[in-house]
Amino acid sequence: MRGVVMHAPGDVRVEQRADPRIEAPTDAVIRVVAACVCGSDLWPWRGIQEVHEAPMGHEYVGVVEEVGAEVRDIRVGDFVVGSFFASDNTCEICRAGYQSRCVHAEPMGAIGTQAEYARVPWADGTLVAVPGQPPADLIPSLLTASDVLGTGWFGAVAAEAGPGKTVAVVGDGAVGLHAVLAARQLGAERIIAVSRHEARQKLALDYGATDIVTERGDAGVAKVRELTGGLGAHSVVEAVGTQESMMQAIRSARPGGHVGYVGVAHGVELPGLELFFSGVHLHGGPAPVRRFLPELIDLIWRRRIDPGKVFDLELPLDQAAEGYRAMDERRATKVLLRP
Repeated sequence: MRGVVMHAPGDVRVEQRADPRIEAPTDAVIRVVAACVCGSDLWPWRGIQEVHEAPMGHEYVGVVEEVGAEVRDIRVGDFVVGSFFASDNTCEICRAGYQSRCVHAEPMGAIGTQAEYARVPWADGTLVAVPGQPPADLIPSLLTASDVLGTGWFGAVAAEAGPGKTVAVVGDGAVGLHAVLAARQLGAERIIAVSRHEARQKLALDYGATDIVTERGDAGVAKVRELTGGLGAHSVVEAVGTQESMMQAIRSARPGGHVGYVGVAHGVELPGLELFFSGVHLHGGPAPVRRFLPELIDLIWRRRIDPGKVFDLELPLDQAAEGYRAMDERRATKVLLRP
């Protein structure tokens, strides 16, 4: 099959990879209908994270082609959405709602779903079948549920966004934009999106943002506090993963406020004394997307939300490298790949 492989920073190729097969009785093999480039894929692309001949991709929707002998709930022919972490969905950690930290968790990024086919471990626990074969216009939105929508949703939940709350979102990539959408769905009264990019600002407003802050760092903190009577936001979602963005998020929260951090942290170090006196709650990590998949699929299927609008470039799989370049150069917010 054809699949995307990153040989080194800035070196993405589509080449022949071995066809996936059932390796464990709990596996499924799917034909990938759509995949995409994630903001986290840009860390190795930029050389910030080590990479060498790695299969790429962890977001996917597709049709089940084959199932292992112990798969009971997922059937051949199902159109499925899966999380970026495979999980059994039965262990004690999964039952508590943290499937991304399942005792049997397997990162789908190590398998690589920017490809024509993919093996999915723990198929019954990882995959969720949609009610039928989706119309073509719903496929992009269903694809977002595999990671960026579920991650933005978890960020908003971890920040305890809800009725009467003011929510600030630091980061205007696909995850940050979907955190805005999630905050609106969760009933937030006011949503402050931090963004310098006009197209992303427009989408944030469409998704429910009430205010746009263009400043970053301490200036961004000051603006959020100005908008909140000097107190700071009740809830802040951190969707970048840098030292500056994390500190901006923490400092934008009021005492007793909550920060949901879902940006993959790179070089983040927290000052203990400042954190101690901030009185701010911190919660986050790899999003347990599987927890939210049934609800998100239902919202998408009933056309209550349209997260697929975050895709502003669609390419055939063979042009994956251009998709990486477009996102790296901020010519695209999110790139959909069609095998």
